[in-house]
Amino acid sequence: MAAGAPRIFVSHLAGVPVFDPNGDQVGRVSDLVAMLRVGRRPPRLLGMVVEVLSRRRVFVPMTRITGVESGQVITTGVVNMRRFEQRPTERLVLGELLDRRVRLVESDEEVTVLDVAIQQLPARRDWEIDKVFVRRGKGGALRRKGETLTVEWSAVTGFSLEEEGQGAENLVATFERLRPADLANVLHHLSPKRRAEVAAALDDDRLADVLEELPEDDQIEILGKLKEERAADVLEAMDPDDAADLLSELPEEDKERLLTLMRPDDAADVRRLLAYEERTAGGLMTTEPIVLRPDATVADALARVRQQDLSPALAAQVYVCRPPDETPTGKYLGMVHFQRLLRDPPFTLVSSLVDSDLPPLAPDTPLPAVTSYLAAYNMVAAPVVDESGSLLGAVTVDDVLDHLLPEDWRDTEFHEGRPVHGS
Repeated sequence: MAAGAPRIFVSHLAGVPVFDPNGDQVGRVSDLVAMLRVGRRPPRLLGMVVEVLSRRRVFVPMTRITGVESGQVITTGVVNMRRFEQRPTERLVLGELLDRRVRLVESDEEVTVLDVAIQQLPARRDWEIDKVFVRRGKGGALRRKGETLTVEWSAVTGFSLEEEGQGAENLVATFERLRPADLANVLHHLSPKRRAEVAAALDDDRLADVLEELPEDDQIEILGKLKEERAADVLEAMDPDDAADLLSELPEEDKERLLTLMRPDDAADVRRLLAYEERTAGGLMTTEPIVLRPDATVADALARVRQQDLSPALAAQVYVCRPPDETPTGKYLGMVHFQRLLRDPPFTLVSSLVDSDLPPLAPDTPLPAVTSYLAAYNMVAAPVVDESGSLLGAVTVDDVLDHLLPEDWRDTEFHEGRPVHGS
């Protein structure tokens, strides 16, 4: 990059794609790695942590970076696929420097770091963090966000100190566009202290989505650091089957205490799931599939399918049942696939379209039989019906995969032999 290159604020680089010289995507920027230096010398930027296509986090030195812009990063095309391991002298810029409280040298005033800027040194390939974007004060009725200003790195002090109460709002804002699974991967690689701070800054629905994507140990750790009332709120926001899986790993007294704090209806769904063996249709199912009465129309069904918070697997079909239409329902009549709904007029009754030939699963159906069922009928979800004919829920293919894969699959790259452009 030529001398006099523009200054870049690191929050603009979070999640941007990384390309090789041929224009093939290598991965996405997960974080930047810097080394603090003695005194007030600006930190040297060592490189970037890049999440490659296999979700492995690798280190790309700045000497391998040929172009840095807000919308993309260009590398030389040579990527070392060794997993990134942070060294004691290194600091993750997004994960550890943002939201830190530091002090202005001139006035000794405490400020909060909102962002930092990097710039390439003239006539060299070295990069430094040269500017810090900070906010004065903690806000208030008259000054909600406080005054913001950009200062030289040398104008602040306090980055080398470990801070107990470091916030996470700006780090969360930086990653707000990430999918829950990708944000979960970011949290997994943070320190326990930082992970707890980020979890505290997320709203209940976002944290619930992220918890569902985290390894079991991380789930338990984060839930254990939340206040019990908030932990119950987050469990309510999770899918009942995921909440049941998480609660089943807790000591009995902790599980009961949290269930008691949850809303009765939500707790009842979770308790029902906890009553089944884990690796059975009953233990795997969600209790919130799309249920319609026989007099509902195709238009009604499509309106339900369009709901944004539905997973693709749950939106793939609707289940037609007699009242009540919340699980456990009245008599289960059959299901209608989404494709069939698209082929019939909006005024058509769903009761005239049901596929009643496909046998439902019993709640005690073991996992291997559930897997065979989905494969045999080319289904992404299957109804679970009890002996009385009531629909209890639906088993989706993503829940089946979670239980078929090794327990540590979220920590393991299953495509380590898969070629990556430029490697």
